[in-house]
Amino acid sequence: MKIESFIKILGADFYTGVPDSQLKPLCNYLMHTYGIDKEHHIIAANEGNCAALAAGYHLSTGKVPVVYMQNSGEGNIINPVASLLSDKVYAIPMIFVIGWRGEPGIHDEPQHIYQGQVTIKLLEDMDIQSFVISKETTVDELQAVMAEYKTLLQKGKNVAFVIRKGALSYEEKVVYKNDNQMLREEIIQHIVAVSEEDPIISTTGKASRELFETREANGQSHKYDFLTVGSMGHTSSIALGVAIHKPDQKIWCIDGDGAVLMHMGAMAVMGSVKPQNLVHVVINNGAHETVGGMPTVANSADLSAIAKACGYDTVSKVSSFVELDKALQATKTTAGCHFVEVASAIGAREDLGRPTTTALENRYNFMNYLKTV
Repeated sequence: MKIESFIKILGADFYTGVPDSQLKPLCNYLMHTYGIDKEHHIIAANEGNCAALAAGYHLSTGKVPVVYMQNSGEGNIINPVASLLSDKVYAIPMIFVIGWRGEPGIHDEPQHIYQGQVTIKLLEDMDIQSFVISKETTVDELQAVMAEYKTLLQKGKNVAFVIRKGALSYEEKVVYKNDNQMLREEIIQHIVAVSEEDPIISTTGKASRELFETREANGQSHKYDFLTVGSMGHTSSIALGVAIHKPDQKIWCIDGDGAVLMHMGAMAVMGSVKPQNLVHVVINNGAHETVGGMPTVANSADLSAIAKACGYDTVSKVSSFVELDKALQATKTTAGCHFVEVASAIGAREDLGRPTTTALENRYNFMNYLKTV
């Protein structure tokens, strides 16, 4: 189905969400049509943030908003759905558009498998009626469903459209780029060179894939790395947990701007605990690149200033490999809770591979390595 038809049937004029590759036609349409526009479209920090923002829109306008997300974001909306939006509380109507990663019977990455199995059930448990849109769904079918949904929305209910792979299409090309020079994969290669055999915990998406590829290219073991393939926004907390209980071992965290923004409270906890053996590297390209390249708000937020305010012992902000190597070497040889923000270009190799080890193998190998350090 063409995205223009989908948008017209929804009939909404305010969208907020967290980008998803399954919803790339929708995201590209919104960026091409509105960009980031406070009147019509806002990319928020996490899905719960989106639901609350959309609730404010409804309270001030009386209109029904649309919240879009990957199905992994369902966990982040449970609290606002149950305690704010529910017709048993404030009865705030909302349309959710959810990309169905890990749909049963469709091959996907391990972090999506269980989430895909429970996608519809979670919606049922939240009392959200859902309709699955596939490539075969017709405009007439969708119009009929939307007519039923309007009755539910008028009663203060929430509804959802679950989008199968390839169900939506958009012909307009949208290019995302910035003016930064360093590529993320090369940044990771520099981190690996300095960290040597220190454990690394890496964030969701292409960063972990590039770390895996870097080890392969170097002929190194993957035992040094924990690849956080899911659970976006929680990598630094995992690293903190490891650092606390391995106080004599330098621990490195490779993070992304979208992930940091999603659960920024973790930075305040990090600065409060102040582990003296942790380096938190945030590769900032101002984009949700792994799911398409749509922008984050990192370009308008000073992450380094936030880190300093949260209590990190040292804060560095770099935009060249000379500056990066200097900052990495300093944190390698100095005790403290360190924060390094690295300005990165948007883009990755077309032939970028994926980890060939399973998540369980990664966990066991990493844990066994930690026992030796």
